[in-house]
Amino acid sequence: MKIAYARVSTADQSLDLQMDSLKKFGYDRIYTEKASGGKDDRPELAKALEMLRDGDTLIVYKLDRLARSTLKLIETLDLLTKKGVEFISLSDNIDTSTSAGKAMFGMMAVFAEFERSIIRERTVAGLEAARARGRKGGRPMTDKKKLDKAIKLHESEEFTVTQIEEMTGVSKGSLYRELNRRKQGKIKAYETV
Repeated sequence: MKIAYARVSTADQSLDLQMDSLKKFGYDRIYTEKASGGKDDRPELAKALEMLRDGDTLIVYKLDRLARSTLKLIETLDLLTKKGVEFISLSDNIDTSTSAGKAMFGMMAVFAEFERSIIRERTVAGLEAARARGRKGGRPMTDKKKLDKAIKLHESEEFTVTQIEEMTGVSKGSLYRELNRRKQGKIKAYETV
């Protein structure tokens, strides 16, 4: 099955150019949406990817319609490869069912890995520079007294997590992490007995 995907970033942009090219090429089904490429939450793209099966082909007008960053593009194309799905980008002349298309995909994967390495190196260097100046990386620790109060409120079963968050200033994530940590601690304590 040939599945096409078209996207524009804003509601006032038109899909016409993409639709005309995709219709000319031919497809069995199309998914369209008006959403920023920077957003990971693109429901129509998710539906298109879910619909694809081994032997199918995903067709886009241009690579940037599928993803904004090289890294996200490679992740998506890697998913397609794992599913046994071919990929065609009309404007970029990429067709992974051909030798040249596979070679192009391979080069893109190398550049994406290079980009990941550079990001990793910069992050490590930035953290080391911050530590040398006496700063710690990561999230600030949640106030222990506030966290204990949030746990007690949660255990009372009188308040919702949202209410507890508003009353104590402890985020839902911090509360759930602490609940899980304490639960794991109890499990380990029982295991050692």
